[in-house]
Formats: sequence, C-alpha cells, structure tokens
Amino acid sequence: MQTGPNPDKTALRHRTGTSHQDPLAVRVILIFLTLLFFGGFVFLPLALVFAEGFRKGAAVYIESIREPYAIAALELTLTTAAIVVPLNAVFGVAAAWAVSKFTFRGKTFLVSLLDLPFAVSPVIAGLIFVLLLGSRTTLGSWLGEHGIKLIFSTPGIVIATLFVTFPFVARELIPLMESQGREEEEAAVTLGAKGWQVFSIVTLPNIRWGLLYGMILCMARSIGEFGAVSVVSGHIRGMTNTIPLHVEILYSEYNYAASFAVASILVFLALATIVVRSIMENALHNQQQTQF
Repeated sequence: MQTGPNPDKTALRHRTGTSHQDPLAVRVILIFLTLLFFGGFVFLPLALVFAEGFRKGAAVYIESIREPYAIAALELTLTTAAIVVPLNAVFGVAAAWAVSKFTFRGKTFLVSLLDLPFAVSPVIAGLIFVLLLGSRTTLGSWLGEHGIKLIFSTPGIVIATLFVTFPFVARELIPLMESQGREEEEAAVTLGAKGWQVFSIVTLPNIRWGLLYGMILCMARSIGEFGAVSVVSGHIRGMTNTIPLHVEILYSEYNYAASFAVASILVFLALATIVVRSIMENALHNQQQTQF
C-alpha cells in the first residue's frame, strides 16, 4: 500500500496550480488593441455626440432637448418602454417556464420561434404589420370601422417594439431555469403547494436576477429601436415620433446641433442602463459569494 504522495498527482497539481503568464510584450499589445478598439468605436463616437450637441453653445443644447417635439418624442419612447417591458416579462417567464419545466410536442419548434425576431430584419417586421393591420387591409379596415387605429399610432409602435424585443427575457431565463432543474418545484408540489404558490415561493426567487437582467436588455432595445418603429409610425411630429425617429428628422433637415443634442438623451439612457446592469451583476456576484 502506497503511503507517500503520488509523484504523478503531485506534478499534475503543480502544473494545474501554476498560473500561465503571457510575455509582457504580448499583454501590452493586447491591452493596447483593446483600448484602441474601445476608443475608436465606443468612446470617440460618444464624445463626438456631445461635442456636436454643444457646438453652438449650451443654450442651443438645452433649447433643443426642451423643444416640445423632443419632449413628446421622449415621452412616447418612455411610454412604449413602460408598456413593452412588463408585457415581455410576463411572456418571457411563461415561455421559459413552459420550455424548461415541461416536456411536450413542439417544444423545439417553440424555442425556434423565440429566435424569429433575431432572424427577421426590423424593417421587414414593421412592413409585415403594415400589410396586416394597415387601413387598406381587411383586418385594418374592420378595426378602423370600430374606431381602432393601430398603424401610424402609438399602439402600432408598441406592437412593433414588442415583436423585436420579446426574445430577450425568455432567452435570458431559459438557460437559467434549465440549469436549476425541476427538483425544487416537484418537492413543493409533493408538499401540497399549488401552482401559483410554487411559482411565487420557489421559482420566482430563483430567477429574479435573471428576470431583471432580461428586462433591462429589453428596455435598452425598446428605447433604441428604429427600423420597425420607423415603418409603422408614420413620422408624425409630436405624435408618433420616438427619440431615434426625431433625431433622424432633425439630421435630415440639416439641424445637426439639435439632432446630436437629442441623440445625447439616448446616450444618457444607455449609460443609465449600463450602470443598473453593473449594479445588478455586483449584487448577484455578492449573493453567490454569500451562499458559498
């Protein structure tokens, strides 16, 4: 019987425990290329947005973002996000629950459908809604007779944004819920818990961080969506123009200072999204460290 340490295992532990260090020159080059990429494709464009926005002075910048059409565009953008995000949260949880907790025919097809907005161009999606719900279509004319207008109105913008954003929450939750398995839910059912009790007491606490993370991604996409919204909005100033559409109109009119000033609002919203995401990731990391 061998009482001493196994030389092979000792050597293996030594090799695996030793951290591999790349040469200093390689590390410097990789860091430089990374900073160069971020500087050229992220920081420089953001700096140019603010530089162009303030080119004619702070007074013009403030006037551009306080202009009634800009405020209306901001209100419509935030209203759309406020409607889309909760609806996508409900759909995403339901879809993830069905895919990860149950086995049924057509499951693979359902998962494939979730990726449809990623495969279809947003412009094509908006055109499809116009062809389905436009005033000259059968369904659109019937809705118009009953006083319901979808295309070239806020409901149409909400529908188009829903289509391009509905995979985000589900795609964030499905891998998480599949990795957690079904054991806890099955144990709760065995102990007499009902369906809603199982969800609220067992499932929801386990997926809350993933759900919030998916909602943040959904909000970021809904705020910046352009293609599908551009087709169904009609570009009616003060009524159906979101912030991206308002920026496009100002730029097309050669009002560059105002267009970049309004575009900076999107930058602020994007930065706020990144901050919230970082806070959530740190909270999740701290929670995992506490559990272990």
